[in-house]
Amino acid sequence: MTGAEAPGRAGIVDAHHHLWVRARHPQPWIDPVTMAAIDADFEPADLAPVARAAGVTATVVVQSIASEAETMDLLAVAAGDTLVRGVVGWVDLTADDIAERLGRLLAAPGGERLVGIRHLVQSETDPAYLDRPDVRRGVAAVGAAGLVFDLLVRQHQLPMAARLAHDLPEVRFVLDHLGKPALGRPEMTEWARGLRALAASPNTTAKLSGLVTEVERSPWTTEDLRPAVEGALDTFGPDRLMYGSDWPVCLLASSYPRWVEALAELLGDHDGTDQALLWGDTARRVYRLEAS
Repeated sequence: MTGAEAPGRAGIVDAHHHLWVRARHPQPWIDPVTMAAIDADFEPADLAPVARAAGVTATVVVQSIASEAETMDLLAVAAGDTLVRGVVGWVDLTADDIAERLGRLLAAPGGERLVGIRHLVQSETDPAYLDRPDVRRGVAAVGAAGLVFDLLVRQHQLPMAARLAHDLPEVRFVLDHLGKPALGRPEMTEWARGLRALAASPNTTAKLSGLVTEVERSPWTTEDLRPAVEGALDTFGPDRLMYGSDWPVCLLASSYPRWVEALAELLGDHDGTDQALLWGDTARRVYRLEAS
């Protein structure tokens, strides 16, 4: 049975993937030794066959470097691509003219596909980064522009993210990669506590994405992922969770179809209504995607 034929999985939305051409936008975070599997260019034509084979009919491409120029290029890609329906881009949250910067992105070719903004908070060393007034002013501007703010945080940063979501109820927040849980380690208790704190704010949702690269041992099994997926389901519920591949980063630990198959197995006990939410409807609602 293909992804499109499975109950509740017609019209899957891949709510999290990346695209890059390094000659235009270098990716300095890619280590050519330890990350050789993704030390290459990845374009829409590379994604389309594997995504469509899984039943995907729409995607959201997410920024990978802190660059408005990259965001402009991703918008242009989305404007000319039938699969990419949304772009989560980047803008300097602390810029005095952030509203104008967001306006330029929205007015650019493909600007109607801009659905969110993300900053690489996981790399910030300030333990109170999201508590800073200048950052919060920027996040509020993102929400005022009608855009989602994607939270890329590690599990120890979840309490900080929870404070932000609580204090800015008018902003829609999406947690990427479930906050990068410490799968198979004692710190999972800390992750569960932080996830509950974030989910207490109704303006938050989360992505079932990026988990295969958080498993320390290789090869991973579906059971390695179960605590995170079931914990997220218990905390957020199907109507506040969405599927994401994290392609091509997932290739460091998994093929695209293997991750889809693993997630399908973990979600197998849920009925068609829940499946439809998890595989597409939540993403369409939260990111306000065009019908696909």
